[in-house]
Amino acid sequence: MSKPEVIVITGPTATGKTSLGASLAKKLDGEVVSADSMQVYRLMDIGTAKPGEGDMLGVPHHLISIVPPWDDYSVARYIRDAENCIDEILGRGKTPLLVGGTGLYIDSLLSGRVFSEKGDAELRRGLEHEFDRIGGEAMLLRLKAFDPESAADLHANDRKRIVRALEIYEQTGKTISQHDRETMTAQPRYDFIKFALTFSDRQALYERIEKRVDLMIQSGLEAEVRGLVEIGVSSLCTAMQAIGYKEIASAIRGEYSIDDAIDKIKMESRRYAKRQLSWLRRDENVKWIVWENEIDLDMAVSYIFDTCSV
Repeated sequence: MSKPEVIVITGPTATGKTSLGASLAKKLDGEVVSADSMQVYRLMDIGTAKPGEGDMLGVPHHLISIVPPWDDYSVARYIRDAENCIDEILGRGKTPLLVGGTGLYIDSLLSGRVFSEKGDAELRRGLEHEFDRIGGEAMLLRLKAFDPESAADLHANDRKRIVRALEIYEQTGKTISQHDRETMTAQPRYDFIKFALTFSDRQALYERIEKRVDLMIQSGLEAEVRGLVEIGVSSLCTAMQAIGYKEIASAIRGEYSIDDAIDKIKMESRRYAKRQLSWLRRDENVKWIVWENEIDLDMAVSYIFDTCSV
């Protein structure tokens, strides 16, 4: 195996990606490029578990707190921004480490896929409003008229995927089925090696997730969400759909108690971790680092360093 241009550290939430990424980057004289779809937003520090100065170990971290919370940051923007960061890091003779748990961002960037940005947010909002106005059945019939293949796989309640399929067609004139087939044949942007973190005992992972949520609450997550609400960040914004923010915002609106919100955050975080693991297990090229009861950064850094130095 040739030495990779990019090292990827990924895995479900609460598995130590941030600590490992910073430790490895320090050893390799590298820089971290975040692959977290919510850490891109400013004013959202606690609920997204953003690394602080101490966590970064003096290593440069990129694509953290780069857009306001009312922006709709997209995969297309991430690819553009991350590609610029990685190319600059490589140009400085350093090693880029792509660190985070947003599998769609990581795979879309590395695979060489191209996403259209033109009219992205405005078009999507228009389609979402139309979906809410006329209903999923009517929107699905509209999709079926030009893309029966995709329509057959979707349920009328699947607002996000129906809107995405219509958006792709209106942007590109191609069905999402055709778009997906074409992007699957794209050439990878970089030589890379991907490491994924997890625990041998699923319950140990869930316990870490619940402790993390408790720490977020103790650190002021409710006040952070209230601050976003007070400056007018809408519940419809992508940022406010993040786990932790959505539930606390609902509690602030009186839909249920803060204690109920905390329970919901823990439940949704566990579910998210399961989805992240399912996503990663489809990738046969992932090299797994499996923690037992505790995270062993020294072991992981040595293993990755040795593997990438071959």
